[in-house]
Amino acid sequence: MTESRAEIDTGTSELLCEIRDRVALITLNRPEARNALSDHLTPALRRMIKQCGDDPRVGALLITGAGTAFCAGGDVKGMGGNSSNAETPFEERVADLRTKQRTLTGALVAVRKPTIAALTGPAAGAGMALALACDIRIAAESAIMTTGYARIGLTGDYGIAWLLTRLVGTSRARELLFLSERIDARRCETLGLVNRVVPDSELRKAAFALATSLAEGPSIALAHIKDNLDHAVHSDFLDSMDQEAANMVRSSRTADHKQAVRAFIEKRKPVFAGR
Repeated sequence: MTESRAEIDTGTSELLCEIRDRVALITLNRPEARNALSDHLTPALRRMIKQCGDDPRVGALLITGAGTAFCAGGDVKGMGGNSSNAETPFEERVADLRTKQRTLTGALVAVRKPTIAALTGPAAGAGMALALACDIRIAAESAIMTTGYARIGLTGDYGIAWLLTRLVGTSRARELLFLSERIDARRCETLGLVNRVVPDSELRKAAFALATSLAEGPSIALAHIKDNLDHAVHSDFLDSMDQEAANMVRSSRTADHKQAVRAFIEKRKPVFAGR
């Protein structure tokens, strides 16, 4: 099979994006700053999440970091000396942050395609929230996670409390946010913060293989699965089953379902078309 590949202009060298075999590979590209979020990188990342989420050529999104870090979060060095922030009215700053959150991790959670984070190294603060907002996380053995906020006198943003509570429960979420400890990859896997840990040298290949397998999957059914899982977070059992029933019938009417049944009978791999 011939590899399909298309470079996407992100508007900045701090973020790279290409569509390869229906996978949108989004790379945070500030290795000298451990891929910390910046005034150039972050708006570009917001645009790429929305653009790739809407692009019919894309079946899955894979987010990773260049070099030896995933994302160090915000630029701590520039926080204390920003006098313009101090002069901005409280309500204006809150409104601005709410918009930024909704259009980054909020938009990522809302994507109806599988999303994967490949942790090449540390994921801290908002960088950890970015990873947790993805459906699946695969980490290199040398990767670490830390909430980091309490260590610099902050509380957390980009959905970190919501995401942690649902992934690891209230007690662990409190521990991770209060203590801001560095959690190594193996403990992250034990806690449920990451799904898989692989040797550093195998991360990029393993992550892309996982993303490709999802990108080749039945996109309509996968979108409905995400709907079911999101709905289950805030519904009771009977309501959740009602949601599942509706989406089960919807997916049973797709050409992809019929294709999968034929492939099962013919003992071959199905070829899904998103219909």
